[in-house]
Amino acid sequence: MRTDHQSSIKSFLAGVIAFSLCSIATAYAQDAVVVDPEHYKVEFENDEVRVLRVTYGPGENSIMHEHPNSVAVFLTDIQAQFTFPDGNTEARTLKAGEVRLTPATKHLPENTSDAPFEVILVEIK
Repeated sequence: MRTDHQSSIKSFLAGVIAFSLCSIATAYAQDAVVVDPEHYKVEFENDEVRVLRVTYGPGENSIMHEHPNSVAVFLTDIQAQFTFPDGNTEARTLKAGEVRLTPATKHLPENTSDAPFEVILVEIK
């Protein structure tokens, strides 16, 4: 009987550990649409791509999130600063009409201009 009880405890603890690891992985891998729906809206999605409309007002920022490999189409001029998980930052200036392939990344963007910006981001699945 003691063996059954110990086996039950081990099974329970294994389940708790597995759930905890999944929760940590989920918390670390933050989907922009889920964690920041004010700035990220899904315009279209299928098995191959997800198309997001990204809008930031002057001086607005997000929280740390991630994107898979993507294609960004800049609808407006953009002045932004991106903070990465290691604390490094990078300022970027982009022009309306530019199209860029962006590798998978985790970042926290901030609109550093006094004008709103808008981007179409095609995430590749």
